[in-house]
Amino acid sequence: MRGASATTTPAVALVGPESSGKSTLVAALTGASARAENVAGSTLTVERYPGRDRTWLDTPGVLHRGDSATTRATLDLLDTHGDLDILLVLRATHLDEELAALLPLVAGRRGAVAVTGWDRVEDTVAARRALASVAAATGVAFVPLDARRADAALPQLRAALGSPGTFTRGPVLARVGWRVEPPPTLLERRGLGPILGLALLLGPAVGAVAAALAIAGRLDPLVSDVTERLAASAAGLPWPLADVVAGDYGLLTMGPLLVVWALPTIVLLALLLGVLKASGLLDRLTTATHPLVRPFGLTGRDLVRVVAGHGCNVPAVTATRSCSSCSQDPTIGAIAFGAACSYQLAAALAVLAAAQRPGLVVPYLAALLLGGLVHARLLTPRAQRSAGGHLDLHLLSGRAFLVRPRLADVWREARTTLHHAGSRALPIFVAITVAASLLATTGLLDLAARGVGPLLAPLRLPAEVALPIVLASVRKDGALLLSEPGTLAALDGAQLLAALVLAGALVPCVVTSLTIARERGWRVASRLLGRQAVGALLLAAAVAWLGRAVLA
Repeated sequence: MRGASATTTPAVALVGPESSGKSTLVAALTGASARAENVAGSTLTVERYPGRDRTWLDTPGVLHRGDSATTRATLDLLDTHGDLDILLVLRATHLDEELAALLPLVAGRRGAVAVTGWDRVEDTVAARRALASVAAATGVAFVPLDARRADAALPQLRAALGSPGTFTRGPVLARVGWRVEPPPTLLERRGLGPILGLALLLGPAVGAVAAALAIAGRLDPLVSDVTERLAASAAGLPWPLADVVAGDYGLLTMGPLLVVWALPTIVLLALLLGVLKASGLLDRLTTATHPLVRPFGLTGRDLVRVVAGHGCNVPAVTATRSCSSCSQDPTIGAIAFGAACSYQLAAALAVLAAAQRPGLVVPYLAALLLGGLVHARLLTPRAQRSAGGHLDLHLLSGRAFLVRPRLADVWREARTTLHHAGSRALPIFVAITVAASLLATTGLLDLAARGVGPLLAPLRLPAEVALPIVLASVRKDGALLLSEPGTLAALDGAQLLAALVLAGALVPCVVTSLTIARERGWRVASRLLGRQAVGALLLAAAVAWLGRAVLA
């Protein structure tokens, strides 16, 4: 929680299960734009929103029997701040089971209950009486509302919190007696559902990346023209400033790759996942694809984070806080190994275009995906491999309702991804650019490449690819050096593919590595990165040796 202790106004914590509408409701209560991620269970920390007469705390969704870091964050808040009033946010469609699961967490506290999704329930006199009976048994006011259109219910909700009741400490025997589920679709079919879900998840993502790259291709000549002129002007700066600004790895040299190639991919993928989330379709897709990835130690929701990593690895890794404790490291491993971030994708496509072999992008991404899944499988605890049923607990209870997404909801879902990419990845990008420029101008980069070159022979790779691989281990756009004519002339198709795989997966870029260390600690991060390096070497060797007959 950020800054709650510094305020003198009363604090109210919104507590509820995932996808119950807490972030949307806090936005309505405060007039602020709630910061929520683009997957279920996606509010990753306790967020503080100052209001006119009280402070609102938006907490991560509590997953019943869940052990994620986000669930623990909410439980820790409740344990350490006993004076907080509580606004319990429950779905009308699953009211009985959610109240039974969460009431013990808030028993004895003051507060009220917001019943979201009331428009999904038939609003009859009998339904209102049943709700009043449960409210009386619980000891607090129940306010039914539609979180997407909550304005009409806000005065009643504020009044309930102005004179809060006390949540009962005993079990609530009264029940509303209903559970409302939307009608099933083809996604719920046993055989067809997983395949259709995977197609609906990956197909639009591929389309978004393709559109972003097309936009970047049109912008690149314009931006490059401007940066080349600026670089020419900066050439007269004193050493080493001239190299840092306009050298081979300088800010003006590498900056266009960030602005032109990476940014459109990040934005379009974030908006796509925002549309899927705001419409409820993303929750359906995660449930549908879950059987396909469960054997690898992942959930369907973890797969969404891997897909998001193709835009930017940083918010994708950060989002693993809401993973199960047993799937967080496998998910991070799959992102770092198999999710080609926008820098990496742009660099790989540029290299393949220079080699006049653009069709290799399909086996390239397939190799990374396969390697990432196998890597995740090996990171999954042995006991978990045969007890995948525990992962089923980390899916949203019941089918999500499908709605027409509103622009405000889409933007709210996408903005956190963009915020993380800008506030966390961009500063490190600048620092890495400066470091790479200094390493290059002092000759240390070439020295490291000469040391690595002889080690590549067992992988059937020539020494010419050593420098691109070394630089790509610092920042993924370093793989662009593979497009040098002399390097391409030394490579057949299998070697080119293996070099791209090794440049992309040997280690994550420094930005991702630092993010993993921040999330999991240096000890765990070192273990994850060490295993990834071994896996990438084995995969590159297999591609180079086994693929030479097919990709000569």
